[in-house]
Amino acid sequence: MSLSAETIKSEVQQALADLQEAMPFTADMLLVVGTSTSEVIGSHIGSNGSHEVAEVIYSALKEIQQQTRIQIAFQCCEHLNRALVLEEETANARGYERVSAIPIRKAGGAMATFAFSKMDKPVLVETINAEVGIDIGDTFIGMHLRPVVVPVRSKIRSIGEAHLTMAMTRPKLIGGVRAVYERNMEHE
Repeated sequence: MSLSAETIKSEVQQALADLQEAMPFTADMLLVVGTSTSEVIGSHIGSNGSHEVAEVIYSALKEIQQQTRIQIAFQCCEHLNRALVLEEETANARGYERVSAIPIRKAGGAMATFAFSKMDKPVLVETINAEVGIDIGDTFIGMHLRPVVVPVRSKIRSIGEAHLTMAMTRPKLIGGVRAVYERNMEHE
């Protein structure tokens, strides 16, 4: 790996800090992570998955999880229809239906495969509704975020060579010209 592990970890930590500043992480939130380890090392997505890069990114994510208790889901590649790896406890608590597959580097991707190998009781689910997301290398996590998605900008634009995109979600604003979105006694 030509990029240093310290550099990659520092960039992931900065991105997570920026995302957490925009929407503070809590134990009842789910973070969806899409990662192309190939893109991080400067290769085309899906062409050169890196166990080493996955390990570094996983380490940074686990640190923030230990600090905030946020739950994490790792998106697989398109060969598993972008299914997600998460802890069985999280899947059960959120009522997600499991699917039968085990990610491997060539069908799931290096990041999801690494996460699956390190989690206590990993399961795969087909779809989730995460409150926040981080996309490293344009893996397109949008299908796994709750509506309404709001982009979050980081102080950095990439993790290694991979383009970085982040998002948070907010409740839908419904109604029309008479709708009130914040509680205010003069409207009652």
